[in-house]
Formats: sequence, structure tokens, C-alpha cells
Amino acid sequence: MNRISILMYHQVGHFVRPRGHRATFCEVRRFRAQMRALKLFGYRVITLDDALACVEGRLDLGGDAVVLTFDDGYRNFADHAHPILQRLQLPATVFLVAGLIGDRARWLAADGRAAPPLLDRDAILALRAAGVAFGSHTLSHPRLTRIDQPTRRREIEDSKALLERLLGEEVRYFCYPSGDLDARVAAEVRAAGYRAALTCIRGSAGRADDPLLLPRKAISYGDSLAGFFWKLHMKHGKKQPSAGPAP
Repeated sequence: MNRISILMYHQVGHFVRPRGHRATFCEVRRFRAQMRALKLFGYRVITLDDALACVEGRLDLGGDAVVLTFDDGYRNFADHAHPILQRLQLPATVFLVAGLIGDRARWLAADGRAAPPLLDRDAILALRAAGVAFGSHTLSHPRLTRIDQPTRRREIEDSKALLERLLGEEVRYFCYPSGDLDARVAAEVRAAGYRAALTCIRGSAGRADDPLLLPRKAISYGDSLAGFFWKLHMKHGKKQPSAGPAP
């Protein structure tokens, strides 16, 4: 049985202890310890391509695996997370807000929070050349169930086209902003040509999952190594995210 823990990160760096939205921060020292532990204890860290092949029954890993994903495309991924991943030779996928490349996380500012800088074009291309994979996180990070259909279609389709022009390759993966989706949104993501999409539903992925509704496990600011491994080994059952302000 292949149980795949798709881990969800956002920002990686040095932070004052956050009062809220803890799943959107990971202190770089803890991140380094988590990645070193994956390597030291022989965890199989795979790409999203391999994860999808397992879900679709085209690949049998013969055991459990881990996937590393990073939402929003913050500049601190290049500053802090990528050097660690590169040193340990661990694959990762970053989901970009395609209409805000080189800008700031404006959707956070609209919620009264700090708007950290996002990766720019040159950084994205350098990361891609170094083996980092990219997917779409829409054009502007809206809640997709709360906007009209023409706008939603542009967010889903145009972000894919824009990133494909930038990267010069197919963009196969989508990530629902704030985990906000319904059957209508998932159908539109499928119609846009994405092969798979990631949610904020907690749990591990496997053969029974719809590729457009892949679950993940959020790694939070306060997670110790013990808590990190607890999530890897115990949090397999599906659970909808709790209500409240979204990342």
C-alpha cells in the first residue's frame, strides 16, 4: 500500500512567534531539522509526478512516501528553503500566484496582514533550472467559490497559460487557494487541463483518491520533530480543514 504524505508549507525563514495562521510559517531551523530527518531516516521523498502515478495506479512504490509542496511562491523559499533542499537533494513543488510574480502577497494585505515579497521571474527560472517544479495557485489568490464563473475561469485557465509561457513547459498541477473549492470548481480545474490539484483536506493520498482532490498535511510553526513525525505516521485519515481565516 502506497500512503503518500503530501506536506504543505508556506513561508520558511526567521519569524517572530506568530499569534495566528501558524500553518503559514515554518522557522528555518525547524525546517532544516525536518529535512535532515527525512534524509537521515531514509524516507522516500518523491515528486508530484511520481505521486500522481501512484494515485492513478501506474506506479507502485512498495511503501509510503513524502512529497514537499510550498504554497504562494514566497521569495524566502529561494533564500531559505531551497538551499536546504538542494543540499539534501530533495525534490519540491512551488505553487505560484501567477498574476503577482515579483510583487507581494496582496491577498494577505487585504486581510490586514503583512504582505511579504514573492519570487520574481529570474528567481523562478533559476529555481526551475535547479530542478524545482512549479504549479498554478491562480492569478490573484481569490476564494474560488466566492467569485463569478468568468472570473474564476480566468483565474484557473489564464494562470496556467501565463506560467507555461514563462517556464516553456506544461503546467500540470493546481493548488486551490485557501483550500476553497466545491464540485463546480474542481470540474473547472479538470476542464482547464490540469492533471491533478491539491487541497487543504488533511490526510495521506493513495489509490482511492481523485487526482483533483489530493489531501495534504500542513506543517505549522510550532511543530517539533516529534509532532512532524506524528503527522507523517498518524494523520492518514481524511479531515476537512477547520473553519476560520484562511492562509
